[in-house]
Amino acid sequence: MTDATDRSPAPRLSFGGAWSYDPAPEASDWVDRRDRRGLFIAGAFTAPAGGVWFDSLNPATGAPLAAVAQADASDVDRAVAAARAAAPGWRALPGEHRARYLFRIARLLQERARELAILESLDGGKPIRESRDVDLPLVAAHFFHHAGWADKLELAFPGRAVEPYGVVGQVIPWNFPLLMAAWKLAPALCCGNTVVLKPAETSSLTALALCEILQQAELPPGVVNVVTGDGRVGAALVRHPDVDKVAFTGSTEVGKEIQRAVAGTGKGLTLELGGKAAHLVFEDAALDSAVEGVVRGIFFNQGHVCCAGSRLLLQESIAEPFLAALRRRVERIRVGDPLDKNTDMGAIHSAAQLARIEELVADARAHGAEVWQPDCALPGDGNWFPPTVVTRLGHVDRLMREEVFGPVLAVATFRHPDEAVDKANDTAYGLSAGIWTDKGSRILDLAGRIRAGVVWNNTFNRFDPGAAFGGMRESGFGREGGRAGLSAYVRSAGGLAAP
Repeated sequence: MTDATDRSPAPRLSFGGAWSYDPAPEASDWVDRRDRRGLFIAGAFTAPAGGVWFDSLNPATGAPLAAVAQADASDVDRAVAAARAAAPGWRALPGEHRARYLFRIARLLQERARELAILESLDGGKPIRESRDVDLPLVAAHFFHHAGWADKLELAFPGRAVEPYGVVGQVIPWNFPLLMAAWKLAPALCCGNTVVLKPAETSSLTALALCEILQQAELPPGVVNVVTGDGRVGAALVRHPDVDKVAFTGSTEVGKEIQRAVAGTGKGLTLELGGKAAHLVFEDAALDSAVEGVVRGIFFNQGHVCCAGSRLLLQESIAEPFLAALRRRVERIRVGDPLDKNTDMGAIHSAAQLARIEELVADARAHGAEVWQPDCALPGDGNWFPPTVVTRLGHVDRLMREEVFGPVLAVATFRHPDEAVDKANDTAYGLSAGIWTDKGSRILDLAGRIRAGVVWNNTFNRFDPGAAFGGMRESGFGREGGRAGLSAYVRSAGGLAAP
């Protein structure tokens, strides 16, 4: 923790622009530091009431990047009050005017995409190619897409009178901080809600950089507020009596706690939780394409993906040649500096997550599984783990059942389609799946039988703001993206949640 009594001189908080914030009223003599990132409340950056800060670390080196504000309950109160004060005006604003703000935000995101991509890779550990070429274009696309809906909500909900919830509390994870912020903010604002956003404590920097863009776009103060800190901040936001709707993306365990916390309160709730997705590869699949899809499905963003294809189910007749081809492909994965444009896989996001990955792989090895890793040199500093393929697993082994959230692929086989479906569904989760086959009829049949919210065919990890995304069972409920995603942020006029 960083002590608020540190008086290191630096007149403004800055990242590629003019971040600044007002000291808390009770700390008017407090001098901010250039490497500090304050809370964003009522359109301005502000110091936390408690004067407590914590370091955001670079996963690739372990070095601190910036000190981030640790909010407390009084800061959450201020943020919710700001959102409540802004709610009537934002709701009353014609949809075409809300659309102009969203379009402006999207354009500013495009203009500043390079610096935001660098910050995302520094703070999260992911390769710059992914931040630059995948994340940032999707971030802007979500704001563009929802800008187009803002004045057409009557078409999204024909024959129904709907209204925004009011104040929405949103809690997002550490694996795609800027993209998850866009997924949640864009539809909420489109529908006329105001927001208090709580990013993950280990990856808050791009969400705070987005706040500067909101200032540039001249978004009315209080429409979006950002409070940073640990799980206590998220709990205070979820439980706040003046929050009308909660939207959460993260672990299943925390999702269950949130569901218990809002039960009986009348608050709306959507949850996008964990996953244990299966790739089903049939003997008639295009082998090279399937190998590429499997690699993308599990090693993209170091496997820090809720819908990662972490289980590979191979038809027995092609298991050996497929695994041989897969190992050859994995040997070419370049692990290293996230800011190197040639890097394929970056750093594990945190020491705690690295320990979790190592523990699960060690458990599999101790129970007789075969663990294969390419011969690759890992950097000495930071958090690193090589791409890993594990075979000879039983269906009860932890690697087949628990979400690893890392670059570890668990492999099993099947003989016929019914067995493939049974194994794909042999999980508590239900977020996503992938089917690789040349037969369209098989895809249609299996997609209807696999219990997952998203089923990709002959591709994986492909997203579009116009397509709904979400899970079932312990992967949560509700959808993000498309018209189904708009439903999460409106309720029938009179207070009932929109179906």
